[in-house]
Amino acid sequence: MEELNLFEGMKYGMKKRTLKSIDLFAGIGGIRLGFENAFGEGIETVFVSEWDKYAQKTYSENFKDDFSIAGDITQIDAKDIPDFDICLAGFPCQAFSLAGARKGFDDDYKGMCRGTLFLDVARICEEHKPKVIFCENVKGLVIHDKGRTFKIITKTFEDLGYTVFYKVLNSKDYGVPQNRERIYIVAFRNDIHSDNFTFPEPTDTNKVLADIIEEHEVSVKYYLSTVYLDTLRKHKARHAAKGNGFGYEIRDLQGIAGAIVCGGMGRERNLVIDNRLTNFVPVTKIKGEVNHEGIRKMTPREWARLQGFPDNYKLALADVHLYKQFGNSVTVPVITAIAKQIKLILDQNATKIQ
Repeated sequence: MEELNLFEGMKYGMKKRTLKSIDLFAGIGGIRLGFENAFGEGIETVFVSEWDKYAQKTYSENFKDDFSIAGDITQIDAKDIPDFDICLAGFPCQAFSLAGARKGFDDDYKGMCRGTLFLDVARICEEHKPKVIFCENVKGLVIHDKGRTFKIITKTFEDLGYTVFYKVLNSKDYGVPQNRERIYIVAFRNDIHSDNFTFPEPTDTNKVLADIIEEHEVSVKYYLSTVYLDTLRKHKARHAAKGNGFGYEIRDLQGIAGAIVCGGMGRERNLVIDNRLTNFVPVTKIKGEVNHEGIRKMTPREWARLQGFPDNYKLALADVHLYKQFGNSVTVPVITAIAKQIKLILDQNATKIQ
């Protein structure tokens, strides 16, 4: 008998099956958004955890759930979390200490992961045994702590009864003009036939910055002052004299951005030239005057577009919070592409798994 698609059962008189998901270390909901793009009405979020109060505000502004966002996940009993099928987790990268006399990989995950937030992902998934665990992290996770961190993560999932797949993908290959490499981990419960799972091939490698720049003149507040621009140039020259490539960077609008990050000089490494400014009167206190070279920072909306967030995604907070949130977030189209591949596997297994 032909197996029924998980989301097409209605035409055979079956009740449509909605998968339930939880969103851990949720940030502003980028991973959730990607999965909702892929699964449509076939997925429902039943629990969200995020400790940062500003990220909570942006999340709540864009996702109207009938439950409150949980705070510190370390204080949440796994039994208090509703049952779910898919765990979404963009957990922080931390060193995993191998306690005692180097028990190492003979120890169980509770010993190996002690003191890390990944422990909470593991304990929650051990309790609920979801069909799929999805994680995103920085590319360096693979070599973090001499590779020990990543080995513990994969071994933990395997010990909990999962088959693990992982791959580094670059956002610039999935419809956004940003050079951002991240590692993606997909773990299927062992009773799910996942041998033919593959990560997605590139979907769109042609986007350039001109495609995501704001359509109209932006506020003068995004344009650098002459004094600050002079400081940046001197800073870059000092490093160049030492043979370093550090410093600000003006991006070609026909090219792509570097990875946007929330710390350091994240904004200054992705400057653009935009000569549409008509009013050079400052709206904030600055030293010097507004530069007349058209050099400006990208706006939060442009950063949102660099991460593939739709234009109807609400940006309700001050810029300082939005830059941090999008710098810490994920590239939605990459998540969507992976989630579609996950959906294919779950559809193929729909009549076999519960």
